[in-house]
Amino acid sequence: MEKKPIIAGISQGDINGIGYEVIIKTLMDSTINDVCVPVVYGSPKVAAYHRKALNINNFSFNNIRTVDEANNKKANLINCLDDNIRVELGRSTNQGGEAALASLERAVADLKSGKIDVLITAPIDKNNIQSENFHFNGHTEYLRSKAGSEDVLMFLISESMRIGVATGHVPLSKVAGMITTDLIITKLRLMNQSLILDFAIRKPRIAVLGLNPHAGDNGLIGTEEAEIIDPAIKQSAKEGMLVFGPFPADGFFGAGSFNKFDGILAMYHDQGLTPFKSLSFDTGVNFTAGLPFIRTSPDHGTAFQIAGKGQASENSFRQAIYLACDIYRNRQIYTEITGNPLKHQDIEIHTDRVDELPPEIFNPEQPL
Repeated sequence: MEKKPIIAGISQGDINGIGYEVIIKTLMDSTINDVCVPVVYGSPKVAAYHRKALNINNFSFNNIRTVDEANNKKANLINCLDDNIRVELGRSTNQGGEAALASLERAVADLKSGKIDVLITAPIDKNNIQSENFHFNGHTEYLRSKAGSEDVLMFLISESMRIGVATGHVPLSKVAGMITTDLIITKLRLMNQSLILDFAIRKPRIAVLGLNPHAGDNGLIGTEEAEIIDPAIKQSAKEGMLVFGPFPADGFFGAGSFNKFDGILAMYHDQGLTPFKSLSFDTGVNFTAGLPFIRTSPDHGTAFQIAGKGQASENSFRQAIYLACDIYRNRQIYTEITGNPLKHQDIEIHTDRVDELPPEIFNPEQPL
């Protein structure tokens, strides 16, 4: 039976940034249609403006009204804006924020109703998008609210590492007060489950970074490691997770220890994103773990300073589409293999010799 194609919804982001540039450059490669059916939530007028600014003449969108009209072999676009919209490349404007929100709201509505399978979000300006309908620090917090999820994890993904943050878009001055044992345990559960469900890693190994320099240096530079982080690691181990640390962040990345783990939990935004972007800026992807649906985005912002100049790299955005589709397939496979588990069977073993018992049955620490 032929598999249903993955419908990938794409929100346009800020119309004055590089969103349309990375979207168009990605979708110009028709092989993307072998992976998914792209549906951009935006504006034909805005798209045409960007194509002209970038001097792109060999590409056009298939304009549709609803997802049902999408052409599986083309890049589709649903109009979310009126014709009065004005593009001002490189500027943060109120209209730019309103347009980004209109696109995002329409895409999320279709995502929640099952009309699209995954969502890839182009960058927004976190300032101009603020309104009565958007009072969040970014996409992650907005989507958590829309999904009704108790908690989510900002998870940065590349070929070299997968790193999440315990605290996301918050001022550094508030980080220490937000770090609690319960918070870390919650984030570790989210990461562990995501690595199993979304990345098909059966028994993931997770590293936890310390909060203070040198991970507190045995209490000399701080006590959060001993009083908060270490208890969270021990509790996670009791729950069957393979969690290690806390590690000093500088030495952990400097020595290349990140290569030994399937996931890394950093304590705050820049502690995780600085090494991540240093190694993977052109190909990294931001994934929101813990949502009932799938959302990814490139790991860069609006880059107003180069908007319309043709200088933006589309690699991160392309990887965001690929990752969203990979996670969608992994979730399908996980559902299939866990849908009808074999019933537990009690087996009687007739032997008096311990050395005849299979190793998975004999545990020398427990009496027979």
